[in-house]
Amino acid sequence: MYQFSYDDIQADSVGDARDRERHLLTRSIDMLSAAAAVGHGSQEAVEALYFTNRVWSTFLEDLGSNDNALPKEIRANLISIGLWLLRETEDIRQGRTNNFEGLIEVSQIIRDGIQ
Repeated sequence: MYQFSYDDIQADSVGDARDRERHLLTRSIDMLSAAAAVGHGSQEAVEALYFTNRVWSTFLEDLGSNDNALPKEIRANLISIGLWLLRETEDIRQGRTNNFEGLIEVSQIIRDGIQ
């Protein structure tokens, strides 16, 4: 399983950090897509949900940092989205929903908005 930390999204330049963020979101999207194909009780789902949770937990840590250069309103919006994603991953894990598509679509929108 791919492991990463907060340091993985910090980089020498803003461009490098954004490339890493896009890479992590693309990996999450790919894993969620594979999990959706086989169902929420599969090993693929467990790994995809864990990875997605880690990605967004790390993003939330960064977004909550005073060192984050994004405007406060954008940070607040991304934090709200991240918290929804974390709740949704838990709901899928608990079998309360099977909304992989929602996670995938929102992650794609965020990934595609990173410039």
